[in-house]
Amino acid sequence: MSRAKRIMKEMQAVKDDPAANINLEFVSESDIHHLKGSFLGPPETPYQGGRFIVDIEVPMEYPFKPPKMKFDTKVYHPNISSVTGAICLDILKNAWSPVITLKSALISLQALLQSPEPNDPQDAEVAQHYLRDRESFNKTATLWTTLYAEGGEEVANPNVDEAALYGIDPTVVQEFVAQGFEKTKIVEVFRRMGLKNLDMNDNETVNKVVEELLR
Repeated sequence: MSRAKRIMKEMQAVKDDPAANINLEFVSESDIHHLKGSFLGPPETPYQGGRFIVDIEVPMEYPFKPPKMKFDTKVYHPNISSVTGAICLDILKNAWSPVITLKSALISLQALLQSPEPNDPQDAEVAQHYLRDRESFNKTATLWTTLYAEGGEEVANPNVDEAALYGIDPTVVQEFVAQGFEKTKIVEVFRRMGLKNLDMNDNETVNKVVEELLR
């Protein structure tokens, strides 16, 4: 079966199964190699209620080589880059098989949202947050779902605290703001150092933060 015929059959299989809530469409009808897929966030997870959009590039060697997939929707997850949307998932790399379809790959991404693998991360900062403080991680991931994944469109909300967006304790950030440091810079330093909160009596760590802020 030719690559083009296989892709068209896969598209039809998705349309024939509306209950799965998986969508798959061409970016342009003139290019069958570039698609957008989407799926709903798994229930009882921080991603519930969101629709997540995935960019899909199908290589010439498909189905013998995996498609290139990355999230268009911003996702706070250990195995997904919070900056680029790049994905760490074995079936999109060395564990790919021609038996896997675009639909089943999207279902695997949906399962990845439900079961993160923090010890094999794509985003080390998010993975550390997940491992250190699951409750705080869940709050941040839920916030990102609300901001970026509801209805599949980014929601502009100027009232969202920049520190909260990355799971950083805003009261600690305010301590440094009170000393005259810029909030954006403080958040950047905390993220770089992997800090989500800080005991202000921990003089050694506080000094390291200040040194970074003064760079």
